[in-house]
Amino acid sequence: MTDKKQETNDLDLDKTIVETTHKVEDFYNNNKKAINYALIAIVGVIAVYFSFKQLYLKPLEDEAQTEIYRAQQYFEKDSFALAFAGNDKFKGFEAIVSDYGMSKAGNLANYYAGICQLRLGNFAEAVDYLNDFETSNTILNIMKNGALGDAYVEQGELSKGADHYVKAAKIHSNKTTSPIFLKKAGIVFEEMKEYADALEVYETIKKEYNESTEASDIEKYIARGQALKEGN
Repeated sequence: MTDKKQETNDLDLDKTIVETTHKVEDFYNNNKKAINYALIAIVGVIAVYFSFKQLYLKPLEDEAQTEIYRAQQYFEKDSFALAFAGNDKFKGFEAIVSDYGMSKAGNLANYYAGICQLRLGNFAEAVDYLNDFETSNTILNIMKNGALGDAYVEQGELSKGADHYVKAAKIHSNKTTSPIFLKKAGIVFEEMKEYADALEVYETIKKEYNESTEASDIEKYIARGQALKEGN
C-alpha cells in the first residue's frame, strides 16, 4: 500500500514538473522578444560599467593620487592655505575634490580640505568638507569626528560638538585618543550646564584611562563637576 502511494506521489511530482516546464517554455515563447531585449540590456550595462571603470575611473584615480601627494607635502609642513588652494604648479585639496570627486583620492581630499579649513578658522567650510568625507578606516573616522567636534564648538554649536567628541571617543576605545575627546566633551558639557554628563565622562577617564595624560588632573575636573551638579 505504501509503495503504491509512493508511486502515485512520484507520478504526481513528475506531472507537476512537466506542467511547470511547459508553462515556463510557453512564457518564454510568448515573451521571447522582451526577455531577449532585457538580457541584452543587462549585458550592455555590465559592459558599460567595466569600460567606465577601466577607461575612466582607473586613469582618474592614478591622476588624483599624483595630485594629492603634492598637496599632502604642504599639509605636512602646516602650510594649510597653500595645501588647500594650490598654485600654478600643483592642485590643492579644493581642486582635487572638485576635479576627482569620484576617486578614492578625491574623497580623501575632503578630509584634508576640512582640516585645512579648520586650521584656517573657516569652520562652516570645515564641516562641509568633513561631512563629505566617507571612510571605513577606524583612525580616520576617529579624527574626522574629533575635527567635526572642534568645528561645531567653534561655531557655537555645542551640542553637536559634544556629540562628535563622544562619538570619536567610542568608535574605537583606546588610551591615546579616547580620553582626549572625552575630556573635550566634558568641558563642553560643563559649558552647556549639563553637569551630570560632564561628570560621567570625567569619571570614565578616571576608571578606564587612568594611565593617560588626561587622567593626571582628572580629579580636579570630577570635583568641579560634582560641585556644579550639586549646586545646580
